[in-house]
Amino acid sequence: MQGESYRTLAPSVEAVGEYTEKRSRFIAQLVHAESEREAQAFVDEVRVRHRDARHNVPAWILDDGRERCSDDGEPSHTGGMPTLGALQAAGLANVCCVVTRYFGGVLLGPGGLKRAYEAATKEAVRMAERDGLLVEMTLVTNVTCVVPYAAYGKVEHLVRTCDGKITDTIFGEDVQVTSAFRSGSERAFVDAMREAAAGEDLCLVKEPRFSQF
Repeated sequence: MQGESYRTLAPSVEAVGEYTEKRSRFIAQLVHAESEREAQAFVDEVRVRHRDARHNVPAWILDDGRERCSDDGEPSHTGGMPTLGALQAAGLANVCCVVTRYFGGVLLGPGGLKRAYEAATKEAVRMAERDGLLVEMTLVTNVTCVVPYAAYGKVEHLVRTCDGKITDTIFGEDVQVTSAFRSGSERAFVDAMREAAAGEDLCLVKEPRFSQF
């Protein structure tokens, strides 16, 4: 996934959008999926749910940049690609969308199919936005440091100054503090801690990961 943030659907919910074109129904079903296995499981679930439908067109995007779509028997590039494109345009990742089509007896042609699959997917995204089901995921870097009790207040102040937040504190012989920063902003905190410790490196900087911040 490119960039430092993306939107995704909250876990354990489903957003549904529907579009009708010349009596053909296009039902877009959108869920959170963090792996190819989760995405495929939802595709299989929808195919059972709508086993009487003419087509169940899937598309999914993961936060590592992997994405996939299928036309599921529709003419080439008329179902999967428009569905995937609508997800991309909405800035979504870690999502899977399956658009179920019930044929209405009138051929729509390639252009009509593309518009319908895209419109149904956009409607599912719109419904997710309306119902507050979308969450923002940001590239976050966690930093852990161990300091004496006397320095704990100063560490708290530095974390706030550098626009971070403390996520965990363990009180033992010393204090172990774990803080989260939007990736890039942790550098100011690490530098300030090094300066306060007269050049000693007290911080363990973790690999960035996407998380709610």
